[in-house]
Amino acid sequence: MRAPRVNFRRFQITAPWPLVWTFTAVFLLARLAVLLARLSVAAVRHWRAWPVVALVLLAVDAYRDHGWWPHLLVVIVAAVSGIVWWWRGRESFHRLVVLRAVSCWRRLWVYRRQWHEVMSLCGLVKKYDGGEKVPTLLSVRCTYATDELVLRMPRGQNPEVYHKAARDLAYSFGTRHCRVFSGRRQAPPLRAGRLAWLLRLIDRVRFRDRPRHVWLVFIRRDPLTRIVAPLPVPTRPDFAALPLGLREDLAVYCLRLLATHVLIGGATRMGKGSVIWSLIRSLAAGIRSGLVRVWAIDPKGGMELAIGRSLFSRYVDDDWSRMADLLDDAVARMRARQQILRGKARVHTPTVDEPLIVVVIDEIAALLAYLPDNEIRNRIAQSLGLLLSQGAGLGVLVVAATQDPRKEVVSVRDLFPTRIALGLTERGHVDLLLGDGARDRGALADQIPLSGKGVAYVLLDGQPEPARVRFSFISDDLIREMAATFPAPADAQPEPIAAPAQRKPARTNGNGGRTYRPTPSKQSAPLLPPSLLNALDLDTTPSGGDPR
Repeated sequence: MRAPRVNFRRFQITAPWPLVWTFTAVFLLARLAVLLARLSVAAVRHWRAWPVVALVLLAVDAYRDHGWWPHLLVVIVAAVSGIVWWWRGRESFHRLVVLRAVSCWRRLWVYRRQWHEVMSLCGLVKKYDGGEKVPTLLSVRCTYATDELVLRMPRGQNPEVYHKAARDLAYSFGTRHCRVFSGRRQAPPLRAGRLAWLLRLIDRVRFRDRPRHVWLVFIRRDPLTRIVAPLPVPTRPDFAALPLGLREDLAVYCLRLLATHVLIGGATRMGKGSVIWSLIRSLAAGIRSGLVRVWAIDPKGGMELAIGRSLFSRYVDDDWSRMADLLDDAVARMRARQQILRGKARVHTPTVDEPLIVVVIDEIAALLAYLPDNEIRNRIAQSLGLLLSQGAGLGVLVVAATQDPRKEVVSVRDLFPTRIALGLTERGHVDLLLGDGARDRGALADQIPLSGKGVAYVLLDGQPEPARVRFSFISDDLIREMAATFPAPADAQPEPIAAPAQRKPARTNGNGGRTYRPTPSKQSAPLLPPSLLNALDLDTTPSGGDPR
């Protein structure tokens, strides 16, 4: 019997039958091992489906033995148990039953059913080797207002592609807003107890960095269309997490005020006052106890901050020189703390003896760009530059609001680490306020409608993508109540009292008569330099006549 002729890639090689059988058996065993490995990985990955499979098998076996009666009894018991659970523990029932059922339904019917079509039409499918590489949908997690999708990008993509396609994805899946996050949104939990070491090892694997994973958050129900009620006043303010409003995922937005400065930008009547008063409300208990001292400057003549005068340790709204003096005093406090903390601590810890000083400026552009007096404007700019560059770690913080975030208007804009973008009038102002590329990453502050007063885009710690929040609305009556309930104690260093202007003695000429000098007009700067003015005053005629 002749040996078979096997074609190994165009080479005719005579091989004996035992070699062919051995090679075929090894190949089939290798394929079987790969199949078993894939099944094991799928079983581990979908471990949550094991109880469902077990219940289905048990139900089939019970139906063969006893008919439909066991199933009807199980349904009645489950319904009664669910009603009692919903009655006694509604929050846990919604979290463990309702939201998980909604997640399964929306994953199968809303996303999985049209996933390939939407990804193709939005330009997120890659072509390779005659085939298509589609982003893989890994999980869907629903909350009361959002759907959080985790997907794996094909090779050759980066999160910027999804940032650009965010609006197309939102409207394709039937929503209006889609947020794209390139990093994990939940931080690893803090473990304690005997098994904490084991849980930390598990969390190290679960929460490891996954560069190819992208998180898409679809806003199913926008909770920011309604006004946010004032939040309760904390008993002791946590400067690392001050509650100010509500995020679009129904979580409370907390601002980290410790060791930072805050710049609030927004057009007229878009809610800058809501941000300021929400911040002051979260600090109210610390203001009354003396842990926080708020120094307020209102260049608009007190139209915004005067209603809460009792909350402020120092307050100026009608004198440019007093505003400059207040900022100079803040710099002096900062210098004094530098001498105390030098070599001892890098960040100031607020105490009643050394409180946290928060300088609130309602319209900073009026001090830096529109102030008519050049000398006072330069003093203010120098003081603000020192406070913003050195005061964060020393507990002297600046919270400022502006309508125009341009560099030529707010020259110290880049010294504010924390920025909040309310409704803006121009598209370019978004990147000026939040940084380059912020609008492409989802900060559509120029599209906030007039009805969305208090809605803003902020940057959260550890996330380059902006989040949309709405600050609580504080009415005038509530501000008056806060001022009466949480008055600030007397400041250890009172405000400087403006001394009465001294009248200069009249100049006389050589003959004993007074030299005529016209009253200067009110202007921002003299028309002639001081040296020429002095020369005109001293340059008189030899005979003692009038100056030339």
